[in-house]
Amino acid sequence: MGNTDIEDALCRLDRLTQEEARMAAAQGLKATHGVGDKVEVVDNRVRDVDEKLHVVIDGAQIGFK
Repeated sequence: MGNTDIEDALCRLDRLTQEEARMAAAQGLKATHGVGDKVEVVDNRVRDVDEKLHVVIDGAQIGFK
């Protein structure tokens, strides 16, 4: 193997390593995006519960007056 063969192999290895890093980053972003959507759904459900709780509390306070 000459120097050119080694250099070519190292360049190919470098390209593959960079491609693997990009793929890993893309998968991380995809997972993060999915989590963000689920957090938004949970947030909306908590707000619904909070609103219902206020209705119950307000109703209970009216009953005590």
